[in-house]
Amino acid sequence: MTTTPPAAPAPTPATPAPGSGPGLSAADAAQRLAEDGPNALPGGQQRSLLSIALDTVREPMFLLLLAAGTLYMVFGDLQEGLTLFGFVVITLGLTLYQEGKTERAIEALRDLTSPRALVIRDGVPQRIAGRDVVRGDLLQLSEGDRVPADALLVSADGVQADESLLTGEPVPVSKRAALTPELAANPQADDAARARPGGDDLPSVYAGTLIVQGHALARVMATGARSEIGRIGTALGTLETERSPLQKQTAQLVRNLALLALALSLALVLVHGLVRGDWLQALLAGIALAMAMLPEEYPVVMTVFPALGARRLSKEGVLTRRINAIETLGATTVLCSDKTGTLTGNRMTVTHLAAGGVALADRLALEAGDGSPLPEAFHTLVEFSILASVVDPFDPMEKAFHQLGERFLTDTEHLHRDWRLVQTYALSPALRAMSHVWASSQDGVQTVAAKGAPEAVVDLCHLDDAQKAHIASVVDELAAEGLRVLAVAQGRFEGQDWPANEHDFDFTFVGLLGLADPVRPQVPAAIAECRAAGIRVVMITGDYPATAQAIARQAGLAESAAEVLSGDEMATLSDAALRERMASVSVCARIAPEQKLRIVQALKARGDIVAMTGDGVNDAPALRAAHVGVAMGQRGTDVARESASLVLVEDDFAAIVRAVRLGRRIFDNLRKAMSYILAVHVPIAGMALLPVLLGWPALLFPMHIALLELIIDPACSIAFENEPAESDVMQRPPRDANAPLFGGVTLWLALLQGLGVLAAVLGAFAWAAPRLPEAEARAFAFATLVIGNLALILSNRSATRPLWATLRTPNTTLWVVVGLALALLLAALYVPWAVGVLRFAPLPMHELAAAGGLGLFSVFWFEGIKWARRARAGSRRPTVAQ
Repeated sequence: MTTTPPAAPAPTPATPAPGSGPGLSAADAAQRLAEDGPNALPGGQQRSLLSIALDTVREPMFLLLLAAGTLYMVFGDLQEGLTLFGFVVITLGLTLYQEGKTERAIEALRDLTSPRALVIRDGVPQRIAGRDVVRGDLLQLSEGDRVPADALLVSADGVQADESLLTGEPVPVSKRAALTPELAANPQADDAARARPGGDDLPSVYAGTLIVQGHALARVMATGARSEIGRIGTALGTLETERSPLQKQTAQLVRNLALLALALSLALVLVHGLVRGDWLQALLAGIALAMAMLPEEYPVVMTVFPALGARRLSKEGVLTRRINAIETLGATTVLCSDKTGTLTGNRMTVTHLAAGGVALADRLALEAGDGSPLPEAFHTLVEFSILASVVDPFDPMEKAFHQLGERFLTDTEHLHRDWRLVQTYALSPALRAMSHVWASSQDGVQTVAAKGAPEAVVDLCHLDDAQKAHIASVVDELAAEGLRVLAVAQGRFEGQDWPANEHDFDFTFVGLLGLADPVRPQVPAAIAECRAAGIRVVMITGDYPATAQAIARQAGLAESAAEVLSGDEMATLSDAALRERMASVSVCARIAPEQKLRIVQALKARGDIVAMTGDGVNDAPALRAAHVGVAMGQRGTDVARESASLVLVEDDFAAIVRAVRLGRRIFDNLRKAMSYILAVHVPIAGMALLPVLLGWPALLFPMHIALLELIIDPACSIAFENEPAESDVMQRPPRDANAPLFGGVTLWLALLQGLGVLAAVLGAFAWAAPRLPEAEARAFAFATLVIGNLALILSNRSATRPLWATLRTPNTTLWVVVGLALALLLAALYVPWAVGVLRFAPLPMHELAAAGGLGLFSVFWFEGIKWARRARAGSRRPTVAQ
């Protein structure tokens, strides 16, 4: 679907910034921040340790531990009751540590992704957190910026604002600079006479609204709860909580297992009580089975992994605005990337000049270190490229024109620092050119300078077809060298009755400038890595097709013209035809921002998982439509960042590829942890249930389950999260986004692993029971279970590599968990107090060694499945997208 761009507004006189001054000093700003508080509204606060503790004590596992401890205390078993309450304290401590770590990661992420504001302090523009903006600050506002606080416009150039957040009206309203009396009045937020949002030609802008056009300087009048949005009482800035597909799958799995645990536990209590007549032991056995079957670790890993993963992404220069995007990264099949600033360095340099009017008879290639003077024939071209640019430019192309002027025109009459800008005509989707009108020393005569896309400037000059064709051929020559080409025109105008649009000026064509923006050095390797990972990269640019193809060739993308789709061609294609065309496209050239949405929709209709980069206001729909929207952190607008799932700190394409690699690692480790959780619960639940059904003595009581949880919790939430990426993580095709995280083969393999350990533990007890006392046989089976648990951890580190190969993979946290688990086991078996509470008896060393051997043997059979997987993977290569 395409949208018709709004009509360009009438030209706005360019006004100076009277009284703008250097802004606040750092000391004044700090004092006002202390007086007024941060520029924020309530909401999105970090959870305290107390709130985490209160949430924890409502967890089913915690309540079961309390119930078991209370039962022991009520029936007079003080030692075991106190032991279980001790486990309650330890469990609470572990939970506070894990949840606290997660909360700190989320809070750090919230700080990194909070809105930023560009203010002038001590005379220097600086970008600060929106919450640090204070009353009296001088804001620099540009198209796409979210206004951080209520403010009066000190100067304004073609400013329009979307105030629908406050007024409900979707039509942007125009703004003007405040008059001197308005600035002197210095209205405060509580003034009854203060202007309200809505209506055209007002000098006020309001917190939370969006600048959709123009740029301005504004003096802050109210912040935080004193702003207009604070008076209304609307809360902003809180993170929306969405349930991702993974969370929904996990919630369903947990619910099913919890219902099964409840049913089996009730059945066990009834059977045990009726058959044996010991209802206390029946209740304890039922609680033990419920504790063994409750997969309370699943919600933990679904919280810890994404939060810590987002923290890892931030260290790679990628900020996560929507944590759910992490699960989609590993499934991405098409990566659509802007050229300028993402694939290239966005460091423009003018390298070619073509002057002499329409004939373009004068050509010059500029060398970086060449100290020769610029020939006179090119002075006018450079002069008018500067006049058509912003005085203090931010755009890299305009910076390049100013640098060219400083290099060659410093001592000439072609730099006009005494001229006054009196009128501007902004770039628009309808006309890709901008014009500036300057008042010179000649009374009543203004100089007009225009620059922009060659076809737009040619149109302004009203040239005939032959002249257009000649200029186009020169443009194609420069574009074929990978240069971005802009055209320049000049004109004169008398009087103050400004034309409604630029076409009414009488322009003369001046010449062309070719700008080089080299591909970043790391980009070709990153694109090759994407290709090996089965990810197709599509470059999107506003450049000419020839320029785009040359840059794509440098980056290792398109090799033929058939892989290039132009915006003009796209406009002629139906949605179905575009969907078919996008199957072979690597470069989209001369693309308008609003066409990005069609590209995303066409790729999604093909079944692709799409990641899309963007930086402008018009990119927001495409960023929202993509499965993973990626905004630029340096040059991106606020609205683009708010629409995106991820934000690049350095606007570097290689960072996106690193994010995909890390996303695959996080997903792999999440699957490993969930496989381990299910596998380890099978033998624990089996040993809580089967001995009762088989008429054996009870093997596992609630304190045994609590002890095992001290191993399981850190293993699944910390050890697996720290697991390094698999060596082939970027040599395999993207995973199927529709396939469940934990189902099919993965689910059955986890169950088989658990059954293998259960068989080993049952066999261990059956072997030990006839020859050892009950307490020693229980200790023998428990030792086998703990070693089998540790073997499951090591075995699940990789789905393909053999267990002994994973031992060489560094993971300090894992070995700490394993070491602590072994220490707990030895304490349980040989510390007299623990032996008595756990109803064990110390095992002779040869018996402990036998139990350890059985525990390790319980997963050895799984190594055969890994070998078969390696053999099958070696027989076929991953499918790589072309």
